[in-house]
Amino acid sequence: MSEISKTESYDDKIVRNFAWATILWGIVGMLVGVIIAAELFHPQISDPAKELSFGRIRPLHTNAVIFAFVGNGIFMGVYYSLQRLCRRRMFCDKLSKIHFWGWQAIIVAAAVTLPLGLSSAKEYAELEWPIDIAITLIWVVFGVNMIMTIIKRRESHMYVAIWFYLATFITVALLHVVNSMALPADFFKSYSMYAGVQDALIQWWYGHNAVAFFLTTPYLGLMYYFIPKASNRPVFSYRLSIIHFWSLIFIYIWAGPHHLLHTSLPDWCQTLGVVFSLMLIAPSWGGMLNGLLTLRGAWDKVRTEPVLKFMVVAITAYGMATFEGPLLSLRSLNSLTHYTDWTVAHVHVGGLGWNGYLTFGILYWIIPKLYKRELYSLKLANLHFWIGLIGIVLYAIPLYWAGVTQGIMWQQFNDNGTLTYGNFVETVDKIIPMYKLRALGGLLYLVGAIIMAWNLFKTAAGAKVEDESFQVVEKEHKEEKKLKGLIYSHRWLEGKTVLFSALTLVAVLIGGLFEIVPMYMVSSNVKKIDSVKPYTALEQYGRDIYVREGCYTCHSQMIRPFRAETERYGDFSRSGEFIYDRPFQWGSKRIGPDLARVGKRNLSNAWHYEHLMNPRSTSPTSIMPAYAFMKDDKVDQGFMERGIKTLTKLGVPYGKDYDKQAYADAMIQAEGIQKDLRDNGVEIDKDAEVIALIAYLQRLGMDYNPEQEGKELAEQKNEGEAK
Repeated sequence: MSEISKTESYDDKIVRNFAWATILWGIVGMLVGVIIAAELFHPQISDPAKELSFGRIRPLHTNAVIFAFVGNGIFMGVYYSLQRLCRRRMFCDKLSKIHFWGWQAIIVAAAVTLPLGLSSAKEYAELEWPIDIAITLIWVVFGVNMIMTIIKRRESHMYVAIWFYLATFITVALLHVVNSMALPADFFKSYSMYAGVQDALIQWWYGHNAVAFFLTTPYLGLMYYFIPKASNRPVFSYRLSIIHFWSLIFIYIWAGPHHLLHTSLPDWCQTLGVVFSLMLIAPSWGGMLNGLLTLRGAWDKVRTEPVLKFMVVAITAYGMATFEGPLLSLRSLNSLTHYTDWTVAHVHVGGLGWNGYLTFGILYWIIPKLYKRELYSLKLANLHFWIGLIGIVLYAIPLYWAGVTQGIMWQQFNDNGTLTYGNFVETVDKIIPMYKLRALGGLLYLVGAIIMAWNLFKTAAGAKVEDESFQVVEKEHKEEKKLKGLIYSHRWLEGKTVLFSALTLVAVLIGGLFEIVPMYMVSSNVKKIDSVKPYTALEQYGRDIYVREGCYTCHSQMIRPFRAETERYGDFSRSGEFIYDRPFQWGSKRIGPDLARVGKRNLSNAWHYEHLMNPRSTSPTSIMPAYAFMKDDKVDQGFMERGIKTLTKLGVPYGKDYDKQAYADAMIQAEGIQKDLRDNGVEIDKDAEVIALIAYLQRLGMDYNPEQEGKELAEQKNEGEAK
């Protein structure tokens, strides 16, 4: 049997680039997080500049942490491990460079556009359509480079980490394309192809699975590679890895509707979300146990090696988060915790603990390898570990407490049947101390990351950088160890990269199609309400302002069918009320009251004006930022006309060529609000943005008439009996 031997080198430069980008963007994202945490008890921070308001930079924080910090961390780990698992350099160095610089350009574009209010207002998918297209193109570049490397690998065995990398590429591509479908109105404004309930389902099908397939599956792949490397131990169970992978990717995709329990989403869809969420415990904990048991025989190293300390905490946090998530999908617990800070704590246990600590552990392991130097300071690494861990505890525990406090206070009644805390601001006042502790925890976590950055910089400083070389032995024949049963079948499948990828796609498509298709094919899922009409041109423009300012980050527009909510906000929400909402604005957190029926609260135009100019003037302890700039900023006629024209194309019944008269109609409605404000001592131009926003707020909930709905249902029943 002849052999041909040659020497090649891995492309470690791309790994180093992604490693330093991970560190840089991690610090930036965490810094923005500390700023928005401080704004929750000191809202005046944003007064000097509208670009710093909570609603605008909260999406900046989530995008920076998810796609900049975690995203670069994923690519760092994938490029390092994939080359070594495939025993070959990446397929194309140019594609690697395009991927790196393209991804950084996308991050910079997000950092510029989100504070400017250029947002689609879809959680974890706020970036507007030109950036969405760029993400798609760069993701394809990454996928082609990765898949071709896998196809041309020299190892017949496709290691478990690679399965998770493939699932990540395939599923994120599917999620991103489907959720980002929109019709542009101009270069940085678009309207979702979906409306209301259907938009909500698509968004949380995406939102939940962005957590699943961007924050979880690639990190499980990294866990399966770096835990064995750092501990010098083999993966505990290959058979468990197979079960973990296929069950996880099949079940996860179904669980999105648990974010919409007790809403206007059809009950059958909510139930599917609950059932599959509970099933998720098994594969999630299977993966966690596989990771922890890999450390068998190496636990003595955990006491002395910071890398393993970070990784153990990361896997433990993964186990906690993936146990808590299914529990939160139980209807009884969800009714207490949803819209509260409990959800924020839950997300950050996963983000800070699982993603953050695994990333830190990998960085501490990989930088010395890349620069062929010992870590500059073990003491600093251990200091980082403990400061960060204290930060996680100080962040999470106060918010769990705040969540329970909010949930109970919202639902508490007096003996006479009235709400104990009828004024929503009272429920916010009670949790301000928890917000301060949360900010302190976030600050400590940030300090830990800065210590790490200094430690790793000193490790790399002055080092001679060389790509790692390796010996390649090409053989004419290669014998495989004889395997049986499940492992034998899976090893055969691993040799068929295209078939493996196709089966992965099928596994994730089944759940998505089963939920999404009926929502569009069965009209009864969204029951029509005849009294619901499109927004006027002025109201739609006001809604666009509401979206721009990220008001959904603090206010919901979904009244659940609970006595406490109907007493506080009005009649519960129906699916047919949202058919013209692009995007939907149900929200996921209540720092302020629900606004679904704020138009029926008989609040005057003058009250809304004063509240927007200075929230403390109407609610002395309010933590809402001021929007005084809206009295000077003017309505853009061209933007209004383009928006109406685009919505008409999407099926909103404005009538042919209505966009040409939209501005004139808007100014007629604006004059009425202007006159009412003047009568109350407020002088303002009729084309001021604040007037458009007031028009939108006064419209909310006004279309729905329960008496009219009762008549319509009776008529439908009579018609049915007659037939």
